[in-house]
Amino acid sequence: MTIIADHPRPERAGILHLGLGSFHRAHQAVYTAAALQAQGGDWGIIGVASRSRTIVDALHAQDHLYAVATISPDTTTLSVPGSHTDSFVGGDHPDRVVAQIADDGIRIVTLTVTENGYSYSAATQRLDLDDETVRADLRGGSPRSTIGQLARGLQARAAGGAPISILSCDNLAANGKHTEKLVREFLQELPGAEGAETLAYLDRAVTFPSSMVDRIVPATTPELRTRVGSLLGARDDIPVPAEPFTMWAIEDAFAAGRPAWEAGGAVFTDEVGRYEQMKVRLLNGTHSLLAYLGALSGAATIPAAVGIERIERAARGVLRDEYEPSIEVPTGVDIRAYESQLFERFANSALGHRTSQVGTDGSVKLRQRIPEPALLALGRGEMPHLIALTVAGYLSCLAPLSGFDPGLHAAAMTDAARERLGALAATARDGRELARRVIAELRLFGSELAEQDAFIDRVGELTDTIRRQGVDAAIDDAVNATGAPMTTATLTKEMQR
Repeated sequence: MTIIADHPRPERAGILHLGLGSFHRAHQAVYTAAALQAQGGDWGIIGVASRSRTIVDALHAQDHLYAVATISPDTTTLSVPGSHTDSFVGGDHPDRVVAQIADDGIRIVTLTVTENGYSYSAATQRLDLDDETVRADLRGGSPRSTIGQLARGLQARAAGGAPISILSCDNLAANGKHTEKLVREFLQELPGAEGAETLAYLDRAVTFPSSMVDRIVPATTPELRTRVGSLLGARDDIPVPAEPFTMWAIEDAFAAGRPAWEAGGAVFTDEVGRYEQMKVRLLNGTHSLLAYLGALSGAATIPAAVGIERIERAARGVLRDEYEPSIEVPTGVDIRAYESQLFERFANSALGHRTSQVGTDGSVKLRQRIPEPALLALGRGEMPHLIALTVAGYLSCLAPLSGFDPGLHAAAMTDAARERLGALAATARDGRELARRVIAELRLFGSELAEQDAFIDRVGELTDTIRRQGVDAAIDDAVNATGAPMTTATLTKEMQR
């Protein structure tokens, strides 16, 4: 049998998506499928994988159809979004990326290229002009960086002047403005007046809406493929697992129209920034703590980590006492209900979200999650002990001090900074020296946190505690210093009294 889409397929594409990974296929593609089912339109998606041919080859073999498996502890349900009309590997065809952006039929470019894909320098807070790929893209030829591809594509499109919107779906604060800023900086770096016409085109015909995306999408496993094949009655080499929860908050600022994404539950709002803060700090920040403490405790998955009472206590503490004071809650959101729902999501044992996956690329992820909440707490005269513990857990996983073995789950984490961090750890005398080298000298988490000596010392202390006494002792130290809230198990016991 063949796979059949849940709705009539679009004949033409109106969206180009950069970053053809599992998250996009379980999130934006699903919302677009709902929009197509509700209102139709030429809103098919051309998906661009950065380098991997595996997904692209499988999509072509399966007529660009695949199943999204929505998994809860009780059941698994399948949907087949038929949103994609074509796909290709951008690394193999960089000129085609430029040509597709220049094509008047494309009215929206969406991005899920991860925080690391924007060629942004935390040190200069600008486009990373020291990046070899960016420098090559500025010299000319086929662009390879995401920002270079966007800028060169818009440069080619400017001649015709058709409007277009660039919609970032990555975990970056004010991701629309962030993307626009980097594209403009690229164009400003071009020699002479080469970028001037395109900058004027951006002013009159291009928008960069911000958005917040949320859905937990773990890695696909052979077991999932087998289960999906049985439920689907057809072979599917690229099913995507996902949790039942999904959210998309979008700034409604589109220069050339948009799909009816609200048909899938998307929220169009002028409070995207508040949704971003809530998600990146409460969900992602807490997720990072669970990943690093879980991995150091031998937990392979996030549900296993949150099932350890002292780790759950730390997670609830960092969320409520250190992240929550740093956000403005979006209008109409019940923050206590949101917190309760988060921990239900973390505990979804059927999903099997691995600590090694969540802990990967912490050098970029944590830079988006921890500095501002930590600085706000320090400004109030409070030490954010649990944010410091998150950083200590990260360093212990990715750059363990001599003689400390963080375990196989930490070893499975990948990070562009791992080699640099490992070199610093190899010659550091203790945790304090490592923390100072990483935070103050390398400025891994930005320039402002690099000046906070007390915070750096606290990270170092907790790193030393992990090394000498174990992760449990470090958790107890940080939790006791914070006075973190009760865990689910403790709350249940109190209610039963």
